[in-house]
Amino acid sequence: MAAAANEEAAEEKMVMVMGIDDSEHSYYALEWTLEHFFSAKLRGPSAPFRLVIVHTKPTPSSVLAVGAPGAVDVLPFVDADLRKSAARVVEKAREVCEAKSLSPLVEVVEGDARYVLCEAVEKHHADMLVLGSHGYGAIKSAIHLPIRSS
Repeated sequence: MAAAANEEAAEEKMVMVMGIDDSEHSYYALEWTLEHFFSAKLRGPSAPFRLVIVHTKPTPSSVLAVGAPGAVDVLPFVDADLRKSAARVVEKAREVCEAKSLSPLVEVVEGDARYVLCEAVEKHHADMLVLGSHGYGAIKSAIHLPIRSS
């Protein structure tokens, strides 16, 4: 009976999707989010949010010039390196969360971060999306790779 009540409480919580990468800005955003939305008094069954952390792993072909000579031979090595990098990001995010006694859902999705994060928001019916700043100023942020609606 208590398990059913906990499941209902989890379903009623708002969902926060957080996109992270391997930058200091991203980890700062994670720590800030945990401090402000998942503090000790807000944890447990009464916590208002359920946290979903999403890391986007680029495709190997997006990192290489695929038409370049020898690119096909290098793809497996690039893919292995991208997988190791993703594992490091996930491990560090989990460590930061565990230090605050939080166990979020963590996903690694391959693709373009702009679209992967939009899809994660839709998939999890998120109420909030949190991202780090990457240290861009206001002007560069305003013009940097906008998402086109189509």
